[in-house]
Amino acid sequence: MSPATTLSAAAPSAAPSSASSLADSVSGAVLPLLPTLSLGALLGFAAGYAVKAIGKVALLIVGLLFVAVQLLSYFGLVTVNWLKLEALSGPWLQDNSRSVWPWLSGVLTHDLPFGGAFVAGLLLGLRRR
Repeated sequence: MSPATTLSAAAPSAAPSSASSLADSVSGAVLPLLPTLSLGALLGFAAGYAVKAIGKVALLIVGLLFVAVQLLSYFGLVTVNWLKLEALSGPWLQDNSRSVWPWLSGVLTHDLPFGGAFVAGLLLGLRRR
C-alpha cells in the first residue's frame, strides 16, 4: 500500500470518530434531562389543553347568557343599558388583556425546574385543534 492510500484511509475514519465522540458527549448531557423535559412538556401540553377546554366552556356560558338576556330584552321583560355595561367592563378588560399571559405563565411555571419544556408543551396544547 502506498502512503497516500494510508493517509486517505485514515482521514475519513477520524471524522466519524470525532462525530461519534460529539454525539456521545451530547447524548451524555441530554439523556439525564429527558425525563424532566418530557414530564415538563407532557404537563405543559395537558395544562394547555385544559386551559383551552375551560376557555371554550367559559365562552359558551357567556354566549348563552348573552342570548338569554337578549331574549328577555326582546320580550320586554328586561331593559339592558349596553352602553353602561360597556363603560363598566371596558377598563377591566383592557387592563387584563395585557396582564393575563404573564400572570398565567408565571402561575403555571412557578417553582418548576422544567419551565421551558412546560411552556413549549403549553403552547402546543393551546394550539391543538
